[in-house]
Amino acid sequence: MKRPVGDPAFEDLTARARIRDAAIRLFAERGIDGTTVRDITEMAGVSPGLLRHHFGSKEALRVECDAYALDRLVKIKEELFLDGKVTNPTFLPSVHPTIVLLYKYVTRALLDGSPAAAAMFDDMVTLTEQWISTYAPDVTEDYRGFAAVLVGMQSGILAMHDHVSRALGADVFTTEGHIRMAGALADFYSHSLLDAEFVAKTRAAMASLRAPNPPTATGTDPAAEGA
Repeated sequence: MKRPVGDPAFEDLTARARIRDAAIRLFAERGIDGTTVRDITEMAGVSPGLLRHHFGSKEALRVECDAYALDRLVKIKEELFLDGKVTNPTFLPSVHPTIVLLYKYVTRALLDGSPAAAAMFDDMVTLTEQWISTYAPDVTEDYRGFAAVLVGMQSGILAMHDHVSRALGADVFTTEGHIRMAGALADFYSHSLLDAEFVAKTRAAMASLRAPNPPTATGTDPAAEGA
């Protein structure tokens, strides 16, 4: 993959930012292990020594890329939902390529089985927990549990992108596929699949499992039944 020479936005970046952005693109396409320092520096148009000067190692660069990807996605989400830019006809088209790239990067990063991947998932859960507690505090009483399941569900969609893309008829990492996936998610989150009465009964049943002597299928105490 060649670096975007001649792109004013790219050329105006500092060397450190160019290295980071080149690494994100390459890591997203090839994974961490499939990308060399030379690959990154060639795309960024710098020397390997400059990468070592700014980051020390490829592993340290990966840590910064992880943090940047999560921070950028959170900022875009805040601009869309909190600043009202979702109604701006030019904003979403301008950031959509970045969203797709960062989703692709995060998916690759989460699946490499490294301690950094575990740390990234934990960071995603913490950020989501903070978001829910601040902007949707009534959605649950268990912010951590809600956040962990939500991140797992959405990460799972991207981790299984080959299957999801096949079912949708379009790659979810392309504009067409991502828009269809996002539309389905919007429908999913905007409609309740369970009625309040069923939820109340389900919670009561789950609460009974926490009881010191949960009832059996017949409603009797196993000890008493044995006696």
